[in-house]
Amino acid sequence: MARHAIFTIPNLLTAYRFAAAPVLLFFLYPQPSVGVSLFAFFLFLTGALTDLADGYYARKHKIETVLGKLMDPVADKVLVCAALIMLITGLRGVAASSGIVIAASGMGKLKSILQYTALCVLIFPLGVVPIPFLHELGKAILYVSAVMTVWSGVDYFYRFQKIFLETSH
Repeated sequence: MARHAIFTIPNLLTAYRFAAAPVLLFFLYPQPSVGVSLFAFFLFLTGALTDLADGYYARKHKIETVLGKLMDPVADKVLVCAALIMLITGLRGVAASSGIVIAASGMGKLKSILQYTALCVLIFPLGVVPIPFLHELGKAILYVSAVMTVWSGVDYFYRFQKIFLETSH
C-alpha cells in the first residue's frame, strides 16, 4: 500500500473515534435508559479499542501515515472529552433531580479564569508583543489551572457527596 494513502485501516479506525464522539454526546444525556446506556458504553468501548488497534496495525503492516500520527491523539482526546463532558453534565442532572442546584463555586470560577487566560496566552502569536517568555507564562498558568481543576473537583465531590453516594431504600 502506498505510504501516501489516506484511507488506510488505521486511519479509518481513527476516523471512527471522531465519528463516535458526537453520537456519544447524544446517547450520554442525563438519566438515559439501560439500553441507551449500554449502547453508549459499547460505542465508547469500541472507540477505545480502536485506539489500541490503529497504531498496532499501522506499525505491523508498515502503513503509518503522517495524517494518522497527527490525528490519532486528537481523536483520542475528542472521544474522551465527549464522554467526560456528558458524565459531568449527568452528575449535575442527578443533583438537579434531587432538587439540588450545583452552582459554580468561587474556586471553580477561578479555575475557569485561569484556564481561559492560559489558553489565550498560549494561542497568542509570539513576537507580536515584546514579552520573550510569553508561552512559558502561559504554560505556568496552565499548570496552576490543572492543580485548581483537581482541587475544585475534590471540593465539588466533597460538597455533594451525599447526593452521589446516596443509596436507594
